[in-house]
Amino acid sequence: MISLPLTINNEEKEIKVNHVYCIGYAGRNVEKTMEHIVELEKIGVPRPEEIPTLYPVRKNSLNQTEEIEVLGGESSGEAEIVLVFGDSDDDVYITVGSDHTDRSLETIDINQSKQICDKPLAQKAWKLNDVIDHWDDLILTSQVYINGEWQDYQKAKINEIIPLDEISSFLKKKNALKKNSVVFSGTVPLLEGFKYGSGFKMAFIDKVRKDEIHAEYAITRLDVEA
Repeated sequence: MISLPLTINNEEKEIKVNHVYCIGYAGRNVEKTMEHIVELEKIGVPRPEEIPTLYPVRKNSLNQTEEIEVLGGESSGEAEIVLVFGDSDDDVYITVGSDHTDRSLETIDINQSKQICDKPLAQKAWKLNDVIDHWDDLILTSQVYINGEWQDYQKAKINEIIPLDEISSFLKKKNALKKNSVVFSGTVPLLEGFKYGSGFKMAFIDKVRKDEIHAEYAITRLDVEA
């Protein structure tokens, strides 16, 4: 078990975490999801056995610092819905995180590619009950730092991702809807395909409540001398 610190409504809270998962191929439009799978197959990424797909991830991959360390130049982040389940059914929170993945390793073994990189996430979170009535209006955005400038990478409402009830049903089906767990629950499309940079910014935007969650991290390559 590890302890995950979160700031919720300006109050500090520690969440015990026993399990971490990533949900892959969680697009709401199945046709577009299949098109994405075909595109990935062309670069060598194996077709998943089912969609969505659940990947267990090591607990100590959760990273709330401002840096991750990687090997090679083909790893990239993706802004994701992150659900955090606490000790009770009402103890559920939502924040933004990055399913940072080694894309070169992804062509060999997707599970391994999920394990090799840390999974950054924000320290601020919202109570799920505070946003559930306007879930589809929440917006995920991200930017990548390339050659000295920030480039837009993602921007879309989370109605691009399967609805919350389908996420819950899928987790129940996989026996993964558990207390004290963190679930990276899907991402929105990339604006222009994969980009590899030295920094990543992500945000969760709630225009209804006029609130935002932001996180940023540097991507440090261990195979490049400082």
